[in-house]
Amino acid sequence: MKEKNQKMIENLLSIAWISSFIATLGSLYFSEIMKYTPCNLCWYQRIFMYPLVIILGIGLSKKDTSIALYTLILSSIGGCISLYHYGVQKISFLSENSVSCGIVPCTGEYINWLGFITIPFLALIGFTIIFITSILILKKAGR
Repeated sequence: MKEKNQKMIENLLSIAWISSFIATLGSLYFSEIMKYTPCNLCWYQRIFMYPLVIILGIGLSKKDTSIALYTLILSSIGGCISLYHYGVQKISFLSENSVSCGIVPCTGEYINWLGFITIPFLALIGFTIIFITSILILKKAGR
């Protein structure tokens, strides 16, 4: 039973790391290849996503479940920023009352797939996956 639990934890760590890696590559693709200039809120989301690749990579390689507390905290803060940013883009009340966001307005939508998928929405999905896997890792590890 313990071996099965350990395998589940490793799978959860893998899912979280892959999510952070894809989110990081995606943000770099949009800014470096597509030449989309990130707004200030995008930069804050990156501040919370990029370290997750390293922290989760180390946790995965060492099979260390204690990193889940740190990834839980970083993903929850980053997720809140993403949710707010998505709200600024999609909810008129928030967009009307938002302050200037630097060179690029935070209300701007470089992509808008299917009418609702924007860059902050993609970041929110990544943060949510990492948040949920972090909770499951903590539960499985008995912390």
